Formats: sequence, structure tokens, C-alpha cells
Amino acid sequence: MLDRLIGNYLVEQGMLTKMQLIEAYKQQEAGRAKLGVIAVAEKLMNIAQAEQCNSLQATMDKRFGDIAIEKGYLTETQVSRLLELQGNPYLTFLQAVVDGGTLTMEQLDAAEVEYQKKHGFTESDMAALKTGDVEQAVPVFMHTDDDVYKKMFCMGIKDLYRLVDSHVYIGKTYSSRVIKDEVLGFQKFHGDQNAVVAISGKYEDVRKLAIAYTKEEFIETKEDALDATCELINCINGLYATDLSRSDVKIELEPPNFSVNFAEASSEEMVVMPVYICGGEVKYVIAVSKDISID
Repeated sequence: MLDRLIGNYLVEQGMLTKMQLIEAYKQQEAGRAKLGVIAVAEKLMNIAQAEQCNSLQATMDKRFGDIAIEKGYLTETQVSRLLELQGNPYLTFLQAVVDGGTLTMEQLDAAEVEYQKKHGFTESDMAALKTGDVEQAVPVFMHTDDDVYKKMFCMGIKDLYRLVDSHVYIGKTYSSRVIKDEVLGFQKFHGDQNAVVAISGKYEDVRKLAIAYTKEEFIETKEDALDATCELINCINGLYATDLSRSDVKIELEPPNFSVNFAEASSEEMVVMPVYICGGEVKYVIAVSKDISID
């Protein structure tokens, strides 16, 4: 997820063009990060130490990790950990940008620091984002400590990642009483927990999500797109219900529904998470123990 967040930030700051970012993502898909890039990103080595090991590696028949251990920069345990991280999406993204010659590791390191400051993330927040683990990343963007909301958003974003777009990324949640969008699909459930889950947004963005989920390019009407979106919401909530049942918590899902060209959705409180998916943006909306009225 951090690869997409930082990539978007680099474009916003004018450090990369959109085409350069697209090319970096293509290279990312095919490559693995080098240990030097990983070690610097994990703050186990500084840039000068990594460059020294890279230079020595060019003249010696030794691996980067072995040289770093000999120089006293890394321990054997740390090298083993870095080898495990080579497939990490954020680190492979950094490697792709560096290999593309558009930015240096120094510039990327500085950009990461500025990004962290801008969004008020702690070191532990950044560590969670770097793992590439959705369940660790989602709580970083939560403005509430409510465990039910955290669990529901984690389930929803994890399933969007798994079922729709493996490059989904998110924004910080916020509370709202009113949402105005072009289209909306929603589902209510009741029992030991009561809640409403909805996805709303511009029609074209919801359509992109629906096409990615169903793998059917011919979705051309709002009704078809929202029907597929409701099917997705039902799937997510069904998995959530199954997870709750393991703790003997029972909920019953009502049939999902949708609204085309609705004016607004209102509730005493809704928690909204911006979701950037399939090249568009939708809102993932949850109201726990509150109803949502659609006008």
C-alpha cells in the first residue's frame, strides 16, 4: 500500500511524472529490491555504507550481505531478515524508481520523511505501512479506536485487495452525518451486532470497481454496476459474519440494495474511508448501531 501512497505523493510534488510512475510500477511487478535499498529503507544502514558495499561487490566475488557483515554494518540475523523482505512491494517500488534513473535513494529517503511529517505518521505507523500487510496498514488510517470499526474496515479493505484490486490504497477515515454522491450500494445487518455498510462514489469510479470484481467488461448501466457492487458488499459482510460466528457472535444479513442518482445518505454518525481503487475513488462507509436513510 505504501508504494501507491508514496508514488502518488511523488507525482503531487512534481518529483515524478505520471508516465514515470506507471513505468516504475511496471518494473516493480517484475523485480525484487536489492539488499542495499532494503537496508537503507529499514534504517539498518546509511546510504554511504550501502554504496560502499555496492562498490566492493562490483570488485569482489561476494554477496552484498556477506560484505556488510564483514564491514560490521549488519549482523547475520539482520541479513536474513533483509532477504525475507526482498519481495516487499514498497521496497521493490523504491528499487524500480532508482533503477529507472529518475530519482536517487537520497531523494526517495527525503520524500518519505516529508510524507511522514505531512500526514503526522509515527515511526511505528510507517513500519506498519511498509509491511504491505493490509491488516497492519488499516488501523494507521483510523481516526477512532473503536474495535468494531477497526475490524470491519480491516475486513472490507482486505477483501477489496483480495477480490478487486491488489493495488488498493486508502485515506484517513472521518465521521460524517451526510454523504452526497452519484450512486450508492448498501447492506444492513442485525443481531448481536447492528450495522450498515455502503460503497458510494461517482458512477464511473463505481463502474470500474464493478468491472474489476466481476471481470465483465460489458457493465454499462448504473443498475448493473450497483448490482455488482451490492454483490461485493454482501460477500464482504458474509465473510465478516463467518468470522464473528467463530466467537459465537451471530448476525443476519438483509438483502443488499442500491440507489441510483440519490440526493444524500444521512445518519447520526457514519465513518467514511476514502478508497483509491481501479484508478478511481470510492467511499467505504460504515455505521455501527446506527441506521442510514437514503433520500
